[in-house]
Amino acid sequence: MIGDESNRIPDKSRRARGATLNMAGRFERLEHVAVDDGWERDDEIAPTRTEVALERPRSIIARNQSPDVPFDRSINPYRGCEHGCIYCFARPTHSFLGLSPGLDFETKLTAKPDAARVLAAELSRRGYRPEPIAIGTNTDPYQPIEKRYGVMRQILGVLSDFRHPVHILTKGALIERDADILGEMGATGIASAGLTITTLDRRLARAMEPRAAAPERRLAALRHLKAAGCPTRVSIGPVIPGLNDHEIEALLGAAADAGVGGAGYIVLRLPREVGPLFRDWLEAHYPDRAKRVMGLVREMHGGRDYDPAWGKRMKGEGVVAELIGRRFAAACSRLGINRGLKPLRTDLFRPPSAGPEQLALF
Repeated sequence: MIGDESNRIPDKSRRARGATLNMAGRFERLEHVAVDDGWERDDEIAPTRTEVALERPRSIIARNQSPDVPFDRSINPYRGCEHGCIYCFARPTHSFLGLSPGLDFETKLTAKPDAARVLAAELSRRGYRPEPIAIGTNTDPYQPIEKRYGVMRQILGVLSDFRHPVHILTKGALIERDADILGEMGATGIASAGLTITTLDRRLARAMEPRAAAPERRLAALRHLKAAGCPTRVSIGPVIPGLNDHEIEALLGAAADAGVGGAGYIVLRLPREVGPLFRDWLEAHYPDRAKRVMGLVREMHGGRDYDPAWGKRMKGEGVVAELIGRRFAAACSRLGINRGLKPLRTDLFRPPSAGPEQLALF
C-alpha cells in the first residue's frame, strides 16, 4: 500500500488541497492515528482552513553553496505554501517545525512580517557584497496569503531602495501587483521575474497545483511584467514523464508568445516525504498510468524515486532524461529563447542615505 490509510485525509477535508496524506514529520517520536468511532458523519466534515503563524527572524538572507543552482543567496518570506503543489521539494522542510510535509505544509503556514526591516539591516552591514538574491526558490512569495501580509512587496521596496539585484520565481498571478517596482528595477538591469508553468491542461494543473494561478493567468502575468519593462523567464517544471512531458514544446511556444527571454526546466524529484506523497496522489488521480509514470521517473534517477547527487538531481540521467533535455534545447533554439540573456547588474548597489546628503564644500 502506497499511503497509510490512518494518515489519509477525508475528501471533504482536503477540498482544493494537494496532499492526500498527512503523515507525521520524520523527526516526530509519536504519530496521531485517526480512528472511525462511528459518531462522525461525513456531512459534518469541514474543509481544512489555512492557519498562519508569525515569525520574527534574526536574519532573512539564506546562503547556499549548491553547484546545481546559479545563485548563492535567497529569501523566503513564508514557510509552507498554500499553493499545495503535490510535487513540491520544499515539503520536507516542514518536518523541522514539527509539522507534517503533507496537508500541514499547505495549511499551517508562517509569515515573516519583519523581513523587510531585517533585510535592510543586513544589506547595510559594512563589508556586504551584492550578488543577485533569488526569491521563490523554496516556497512561493506570491502565494495567496501575500495579499493579506504584503511581505514580498515590502521586501521589493527595500531591494529597490538599495538598488540590489533580484530574481523572482512564482506561480502566483499576484506578482502583477508589483509590476510598478519590478518594471522600474528591470529597466535598470537589477530585476527579472519568472513564472513556473507545469502544464497548459487546466484539469491537471488544478489537481497538481490546486491553489496556484491557472496556466493562462500565469502567461498573462508574464505579458504584464514584460510590458512594464521587467525581463521575464519561464520555468517548465517539474517535467514528469508520462504525465506532462508531451507539453514541453507547447509550453515553450506559449511562453515565447508571452515575450519571455529565457527558459529553464527541472525534472520531477521526490526527496524524503515527497516520494510517498506524490505516489499516493498519483494513484488517487491517475491510477491508469501511475505505474508507468513512476517507472519512467525511476529510470531518470538510477532506479530510485530520487537521486540527490549533484549534477543529477535537477536533470536526471539516462535515455528519458536525455530526450527531455534535447527536446527542450531544440524548442528553445527554434523559438529564439535564451539568446543574448544579460546577467543582473551588481554595480548599481548603494545603501540609501540615512538623511540629507552632506553638501560638498566646493
